[in-house]
Amino acid sequence: MIPTHRILLATLAALGTLASLTACSGGSGSSGSSGAADGTYTFWDPYPQFDASSPWGKRVSQCGTKAGITVKRTAYDTTDLGNKALLAAQQGNAPDVMLVDNPVVSTLVKADILNTTSDLRLDTSSIQKNIIGAGTVDKSAYGIPIGANTLALYYNKKVLSAAGVDPASVKDWDSLTAALKKVKSAGKKGITFSAINTEEGSFQFLPWFWGAGAELTELNSPKGVAALSLWKSWTENGLAPKDVLQNTQTTSWQEFATGDYAFGENGTWQLANAKEAGFDYGVINIPGQHGGSAPVPTGGEFVTVPVQKDSARYEVSKKIVTCLISDANLLASDTTLTYVAPTSAVQAEQVKRSPELGPWVDAVAAARGRTSGGLGVKYPTISQPMWTAVQAALSGGKSPKEALDTAQSSARKG
Repeated sequence: MIPTHRILLATLAALGTLASLTACSGGSGSSGSSGAADGTYTFWDPYPQFDASSPWGKRVSQCGTKAGITVKRTAYDTTDLGNKALLAAQQGNAPDVMLVDNPVVSTLVKADILNTTSDLRLDTSSIQKNIIGAGTVDKSAYGIPIGANTLALYYNKKVLSAAGVDPASVKDWDSLTAALKKVKSAGKKGITFSAINTEEGSFQFLPWFWGAGAELTELNSPKGVAALSLWKSWTENGLAPKDVLQNTQTTSWQEFATGDYAFGENGTWQLANAKEAGFDYGVINIPGQHGGSAPVPTGGEFVTVPVQKDSARYEVSKKIVTCLISDANLLASDTTLTYVAPTSAVQAEQVKRSPELGPWVDAVAAARGRTSGGLGVKYPTISQPMWTAVQAALSGGKSPKEALDTAQSSARKG
C-alpha cells in the first residue's frame, strides 16, 4: 500500500542538499553494515507500521535464517529512509539490503549507491517489464520489485443502481461525466479523489493526464490541459467536492466510505477497508479520454543491494533478495502488503485465490513508472509544478492552460 508516508517527496531528488540533511543521519554502526557483526546483515525498509512480530517482520527474519545469517531490520518512514540511505552511503555505512519506494531508486542510482541486478547476477526475467521499469535507469535495473499497486475507480453499486447507471457503460470521460450527472440528479454525490499539493496529488492526476495522451515532458500540451479541465469541470459543477484540494488518499477514501459517493479514485491498499465499508462495491479501471484503460502510475517498493566496501557480502545479500522475491513470498505479499505480484504466474494464483484482485492485475499491467522513460531524478522537478498547477486551476486562481504554462516553465528550469 502507498498512503501518504509511502510516496516519494520531491526533496529526495535534491541531491545537492545532501550536506544540509546531516541532522537526519542514520549511518551509525548500529544500523549500517559497517557495524554488523559476523553473521549479521542489515536490512532497511519503509514499513515502520510492521514490527518484528508482524507477517512482514517474520518474513524478513526467516529469509535471513534461510541464508544462514541474522537480519537486523530497521524501519523508517519513506522520506527518512531516502535521506538516511544517502548519508549512510556517503559515510561508507550503507545497509546490506534495502527496500525503497520505486521513485527513490533513480535518486539513489544518481548518487552511485546501488548495484545493478546484472552485476549481482540476479534473475529478473520473469518480472513484468513495465513494473521493473520503475527501477530501471539507462537500461539497467537497480532492484527488483516485491509487488506493485496502483489506482482504479471504486464504485458504490447501490448509488449507481439508484441513479440508473450501469458501471459497464463507463468507457471514457464523456460516459463517466454523464454517469456523475445522473448520480447528482438522483440526490447523491459523484466522485472523490485527492488533488492535494503533494506527490499524492500528482499520483492521482497522472491517470487522467496520461489518459488524455499527455506526456510529462510537456505539461502544458493541449492533452494535458484537457485532463486538468476535466477535473476543474467536475469541481465547478458539483460532480466532485471542493475539498479534493485538501484530500489525501486516506481522507478521500473516508469520503467514499460514507456511502454517499458513486465513485472514489483510490488504490489496491484500500481493499481491506472496502470489504468493511458496509455496502456493495465494485472496481473498474480509470478510463482514457476516448476509451480504453488509462495508464496509471506504478506504486510499490524495490528490494535493492547498496554498494559495500566489502564485496564479499553480496553473496549473502543476494540470498536474502532471492528469498524475498520467491513465488511463495510474492504471493504472501498479497495479504501482507496488499500488492499485486510483479510476475504473471503469481498474479494468476492471486486472482484464483482472490477474484476481487482481477481488475487490479489489469490495472497494474497498464501501469507506468513515474520515473520511467528516462525521467529518473527529473521526475520530482516535474511533479511539484504539476500538483501546483492542479491546485491553482481547481481553486480558481488560474485557468488550466495558464496553470500548466506556469508549471511547464518551472519544470524546464528544474
